[in-house]
Order: sequence, then C-alpha cells, then structure tokens
Amino acid sequence: MQQPHHAKQLPRTPHTPWMRSGAIGIALAAIVTVIVLAFLWPSFTADPQGIPVAVAGPTAQTTAVEAALKKASPGTFSFTTVTDRAAAVKRIEERTEYGAIVLGDSPEVLTASAANPTIAQSLDALAPRLQQQRLAAAAAQHVPASAIGTVKTTDVVPLRSTDPRGSTMAASSFPMVLGGILGGALVAVAIVGVWRRVIALTVYAVVASAAIAGVLQGWFGGLGGDYFVNAGAIALVLLGIGGVILGFVALIGRPGVAVGPVLFLLGANPISAAALPIEFLAKPWGAIGQWFPPGAGATLLRELTYFPKADMAFPWLVLGGWAVLGLLLSTLGHFRNNGAVRAGAEREAELASASA
Repeated sequence: MQQPHHAKQLPRTPHTPWMRSGAIGIALAAIVTVIVLAFLWPSFTADPQGIPVAVAGPTAQTTAVEAALKKASPGTFSFTTVTDRAAAVKRIEERTEYGAIVLGDSPEVLTASAANPTIAQSLDALAPRLQQQRLAAAAAQHVPASAIGTVKTTDVVPLRSTDPRGSTMAASSFPMVLGGILGGALVAVAIVGVWRRVIALTVYAVVASAAIAGVLQGWFGGLGGDYFVNAGAIALVLLGIGGVILGFVALIGRPGVAVGPVLFLLGANPISAAALPIEFLAKPWGAIGQWFPPGAGATLLRELTYFPKADMAFPWLVLGGWAVLGLLLSTLGHFRNNGAVRAGAEREAELASASA
C-alpha cells in the first residue's frame, strides 16, 4: 500500500531580531518627534521683532511717539521717518513697511492687512494709545478734549473680499511643496532615463501649476493679478523642488528621493513665512527661508496678488535658481551614469576577450 506523501514544508521566514524591532520603533518615534517640532516650532517661538513701520509728521511728535512705543514694546518695531503720508503709503505699497503712523493735525495709522493680518491688528491697536497720548498732551496745555481730533485707521492694502482672512494665501505654500515633492518622487520612480524624467517633470509642472492657480484664483478667489504669471510662479516652485529631487536621484539613485521631504518639507517649509511674517521667526531663520522655494514662492504669490509695486526680482531669481540647480544636478547624473555604463561595457569586453 502506497504511503501518503507528507506535505512539503516551506522554509520559515526568519523573524526580525527583537533588538532591531525595538530600535526601529524608537527611530520612528524620533522621526515623528522631529516632524512635530519642525511644524510647531515656528509658531511656538514666534516673537515679533523689528517690524518695519514708517512715521511721518513733525519731528517733536515723531520722536515722542517712537520713544513711547519703544519703551512700551521694546524691539517690536523698527521705525523709518518719511516726509508725509504719501511717502508712507508708497513704502507700504512697495512692501517696504508693514504700516505707518502719520502725525500732525490729522493723525492716522496706516495698515496693510494683505501683508499680514496679525501685524495689521497690532498697528490698529496703536490708534487708541495715540489718542490717549494726544488727550494727555492737550490736558497739560489746557486744551479742551473736544478740540482734539480722533486718530483714525486706514487699511491701505486690504485683503480680497473673496479671502477676507487671508487663509488661502497662508495655506498656499504647503500644497506647492507637497506637489513638488510628489511630482519629483513619482517621476523618479515611474520613469527611467534622466532626460525623460526632466521632460516629464516639466510637463507635470506646467499642467499642475495651471490647475493649482485655477483653484486658488478662479475657485477660491485667494489670488489676484495675472493668472498666467501666478501659474508661472507656481510652476517654478514645482520645478525647483521636483528638479532637485530628480537631480539627486540621478546622482545617488533612489535614496535621493528622501532629499525632498527632508530639505523642503521639514526644513524649508516651516521657515517659509507663508503663515507667519519673517519678523515673527527667530533670527536668522525667517530670512534664510526666503532662499528656498517654499518661502520665495509664498512671498512672490503674495506680492503678485497684493503688492504689484514691490520689487519681486529676488523671489523670481531664487525660484529660477533652484530650477536651474535641479537641471544641473540631473545633467551631472546623466554623464555620471553614462560613464558608469561605458566603464561596465569596457570591462565586459575585456573579460570576454581574455576568456577567448
């Protein structure tokens, strides 16, 4: 009688060692902690310092107001004396100052909520304090309070009616960063060939930027100005981030994909000043953030929408520079890969001739 065959047992997959399992858990916890710190640190440590504010009016009054504000809020404001109200408005529209204090017979506080709503509210709060100072000075000179005018406030560059809280502008940086990282990573994984990847990323950046600008401007109404210029700025952000990822992948292989999340998401995005102004971030991180695509992109979109008179050369150059950097890294990776392929082919030919 034929004996039944016993089922053949497959070899057991070796288990991960206990020490290694624990180490991986600790490493993942550390990574999550770093992510939390990266995103919460700027808000937790926010401390306004050196907010640029223009002051116009008689010398005696401007000196007294500046001294009083410096004593009440040390280091919060950085004052610049201008000739008159028109000069102050010009500097606000050029985004040189966040606001202005106009003294004299018609005192006024000028703000720009489009630059930053929080700073605009802080400047609005100066009006009652200035009014109290004027009343105190009038009482000392025995001038009736009825003869003293009221300090008014004017929002020189207000937020758009379709985005009264500025939430669209503040949140625009993250989808651009995420879009650049995803575009670069997915193109690097899905496509073989350096130049094919570059072409695919370029097509992606053009199409995706048109869609993102359409959503932010046409749907949400958070952007203003020329649609195609806004789309071009977004395209440069996507190209700058995705191109650098492709460049590192071309140089060091698949591990280069990790450059995007580490450099742009954890490093550059929290200090981009998209939600908090540069003056609220610990020095010099706010200024450093403007040298990266998230910061330059957020600044450029805000200025294109609200401050067309501002000098935008710097953010355009930063975004263009990162896009060129990605192309250069990809070019270096292309020649490096070609050199490696040629060297491998020559070695195989030498081995074949030797064996013959």
